[in-house]
Amino acid sequence: MNKPLMAKATAVWLVDNTTLTFSQIAEFCGLHELEVQGIADGDVAAGVKGFDPIANNQLDQSEIDKAEKDPKHRLKLKHNPAATGEEKRRGPRYTPLSKRQDRPAAILWLVKFHPELSDSQISKLVGTTKPTIQTIRERTHWNIQNIQPIDPVALGLCKQSELDQAVQKANARRAAEGTAMSDDERRKLVSTETSLTSDPEPRIPTAISGLETFTLGGSSSRSDDDEEEDRHGKLVDADSLFNLPDSNDDDEDDDEDDRR
Repeated sequence: MNKPLMAKATAVWLVDNTTLTFSQIAEFCGLHELEVQGIADGDVAAGVKGFDPIANNQLDQSEIDKAEKDPKHRLKLKHNPAATGEEKRRGPRYTPLSKRQDRPAAILWLVKFHPELSDSQISKLVGTTKPTIQTIRERTHWNIQNIQPIDPVALGLCKQSELDQAVQKANARRAAEGTAMSDDERRKLVSTETSLTSDPEPRIPTAISGLETFTLGGSSSRSDDDEEEDRHGKLVDADSLFNLPDSNDDDEDDDEDDRR
């Protein structure tokens, strides 16, 4: 049932200008009966100016007359033709300014740990756009080197029930398409508690990216036999270290002259 505009102010006007019961006013305005009684006693809505529902085209005088004669009659809000066909706007979830900087981390977490979710589902959960999700999937985001995956539930961007419902829909869709996750893929997924307590992934500096397989020792395809032969070839004969050079006759003559 639709409620009138400025419900509390409307209740103040009905208390002051009609003989309706507290329960009738409470049901029409969407308030509690004790709250309406507090308005009548002056304990609630002190200083609030009454809002006339008749003058503002929300209620007919004939409807009030019927309710005053029959305590069981319930007031009905007057139909407003301008509100016909008005629906809630559909679009991405609104995210407060204080939490918008956390959306890339939440997107990276969803892409990493729930690959079955589509871009539209992630957009509804986090309140972002599909181009942003695509840049994080392709790791072309301008700040991808500094983004750490964080659970969107822990960041307060969505509820756990909403995330579970989205995952169930994604799994049902993939099962219908014949592309459901295998057991090995499910084992790779971790829980929220594990992902929050895990260490950050090591990152390779951009300046040396692509050199992680570079080795200074040359080709690593040499066999163990070749290395063994190199070690044996470098062994030095122990006897050659103790063989002294033969002395010539000139050296012996010099020694004799010195002794004389």
